[in-house]
Amino acid sequence: MKPVSLKQIAKELGISITTVSKALNDYPDVSEKTRKKVKDLALKLDYSPNSFALGLRKNESKTLGLIIPDNVHYFFSSVIKGILEVAEKHDYLVIVMQSNEDYELEKKQVDLLISKGVAGILISLSNRTHIFDHLNKIINNGIPLLLFDKISKNVNCSKVFIDDRKSAYEAVSYLIKKGYKRIAHFRGDLNPQNSIDRFLGYKKALADNNIEFDPSLVYLCNNNSDFEDGYNSAKKLISDHQGNVDALFTVNDLLAIGAIKYFNQNNIKIPEQIALMGFSNWFMASVITPALTTVEQNGFEMGKKAADILFHEINCIRKGISFEPQKVVIPTELIFRESS
Repeated sequence: MKPVSLKQIAKELGISITTVSKALNDYPDVSEKTRKKVKDLALKLDYSPNSFALGLRKNESKTLGLIIPDNVHYFFSSVIKGILEVAEKHDYLVIVMQSNEDYELEKKQVDLLISKGVAGILISLSNRTHIFDHLNKIINNGIPLLLFDKISKNVNCSKVFIDDRKSAYEAVSYLIKKGYKRIAHFRGDLNPQNSIDRFLGYKKALADNNIEFDPSLVYLCNNNSDFEDGYNSAKKLISDHQGNVDALFTVNDLLAIGAIKYFNQNNIKIPEQIALMGFSNWFMASVITPALTTVEQNGFEMGKKAADILFHEINCIRKGISFEPQKVVIPTELIFRESS
């Protein structure tokens, strides 16, 4: 069935389309009796206004754009939930797009969102994003932009993120306090800032505890959301070091879970022979055997805060009020489980 239109309501009541529109929007120049007749019929016919068309008429979009690098990642699903909760309170729709860690695709998606006239855009950058002209294009079009999680320091917009370096430092320091000295690291791509900062936090924790950094204990996982990458890197780690490693810190939980599978299959006891520390606190981290010690990123809170800031900026633009970009750091916490 086609949706009910203003024209149908007007025809059935024998009044103009303009009168129907005014009645539904409580214009004072329409009598209370007519407003009631129009609203009663609209309710009976299950009339629903076209929010997109209303937005065009008012020059006010009720849609946000959201670009994430990977929807497989549990963390991003938590962020999306937080964003959607806030958007629904403001009666906004959210267009969710996935860049698949592809810079060129991310650029195309930005252009598409701009062309759709969205009110604001939230992005967690792909691992391959190294030029930021497409992000500046958003800002130059007068659209509020907010970066979250995987951000760039070179773009002048609001950002919501965690202190990856501090969080990694605390995670590795915990392992050292538990007595582990030969700590390997499965790091992410060389490009994204969060991968860099988690690696730097790892190195600083070693240095502050007088443990010499051994580059042979660091394994680059180009696809850092790949379970198989964790499995294969664990295999290589054991082959390379023949038991001369007692702990492993991974840039995210999925790599750690892949490593756990390899260790379990090869009768390498966790944590007796090797302890593990992940990062993100995926749901799987709590149900795998042994359960994984990890860093809670609080993705839901990150999503809510990101959306709150974006709506503040949207309202400022519509009222002609200037605003300064914000930087908000979401706190993390260590979740202690059997793997360490």
